[in-house]
Amino acid sequence: MTATEHAEQVSLVQWLDATHPELLYFAIPNGGNRNIVTASKLKAEGVKAGVPDMFFPSLHMFIELKRTKGGKVSPAQRNMAQRLEACGYSVVVCKGAKDAVDVITQEINKLAQQPLPELSIVE
Repeated sequence: MTATEHAEQVSLVQWLDATHPELLYFAIPNGGNRNIVTASKLKAEGVKAGVPDMFFPSLHMFIELKRTKGGKVSPAQRNMAQRLEACGYSVVVCKGAKDAVDVITQEINKLAQQPLPELSIVE
């Protein structure tokens, strides 16, 4: 049986907290079934359809996490990804926690390899 998207994201969060406690990230709980009153309130507060599941500010990256089998990107998610990419963010669709771990590890390694800016002395 394929793990749910929820189970995949919980596994990812557990890995993040255990291996990279310094990495700032947060989940964006945009999905799920809500009653009409709650949905209306959230929409009035600015909730937008298609926002990815997680954001990693220091990596300038959003992750849309899907199940390893069967998860599909919706038209609203595709549209939001394009809009976020136009703002300079990367948006990665990951098939399961393992895929997300690989992507995050790759981005952390890229960041670690960037040279530090040179120090300029003001006289």
